[in-house]
Amino acid sequence: MDTRPIDEAETDLLDRLGFLLARHGAVADNRIRHALEGCRLTPRQGTTLILLGKSGSMGQQALAAALDVDASVMVGILNELESAGLVERRRDRSDRRRHIVAITDEGNCLLAKTHQAVTDVEQELFGRLSLEEIATLRRLLLRIETPPDEPSCTE
Repeated sequence: MDTRPIDEAETDLLDRLGFLLARHGAVADNRIRHALEGCRLTPRQGTTLILLGKSGSMGQQALAAALDVDASVMVGILNELESAGLVERRRDRSDRRRHIVAITDEGNCLLAKTHQAVTDVEQELFGRLSLEEIATLRRLLLRIETPPDEPSCTE
């Protein structure tokens, strides 16, 4: 790992990486939130649907752990998604204390619309970058030390 200090004299303070990431991150966050709102979803609801879209179904506790939210918050998210017909909860047949959450057909349909809305936002944000540059940016961002449980990473 390269431990060279960042040369602070090389750039104007507003062109420093932290400021650039903060500015672009705030714009990206705002646009993604707006895209999700257009799909009638909050970021947590959208993330919940994405996780369920990948797996089909998950235990409610595992879902709360994956989202890093308290069980009571998870219940609220699921109540809203279930009322909208996007997910369904059922008791686990092997353990009646456990709830299984599954995405519905309607949830999958909305997830496809959400995917397109996010794709549109990303095209606006990254359309001037080549596929190789996008792949490099993704790899670099994944290496930045920002734990998902940081308070600023939660809704």
